[in-house]
Amino acid sequence: MAHAARTQHGRSLFAFLDTDGKPHPLEDGLTAATLVLGVIAFITAQFHGLHLLSSWTGLIGIITGAWGQMISVTTAERFLLIIGMGAAAFGFFLGMAHGGLFGGVLG
Repeated sequence: MAHAARTQHGRSLFAFLDTDGKPHPLEDGLTAATLVLGVIAFITAQFHGLHLLSSWTGLIGIITGAWGQMISVTTAERFLLIIGMGAAAFGFFLGMAHGGLFGGVLG
């Protein structure tokens, strides 16, 4: 039973996501990127003039999160991906309502 008490000190910044004891650098990176893009999209969606930034970061966050969901290994990764995708979707949809991806450039 000594192996059950192992800890993951100092392995990586996102070692808490690797609940199976194996490193997942790609999945952890996609999780972090989705969370960062989701936060940016969510915050910038609150300002009408930043609709270009919120809609593009939201769209990229949704795509990144969807890819991360397809290749995720642990439940912790999936949990944070859903939170990031929700924030990204909120920013994307509000950015679209405020002017869209191109914001009058085409028309």
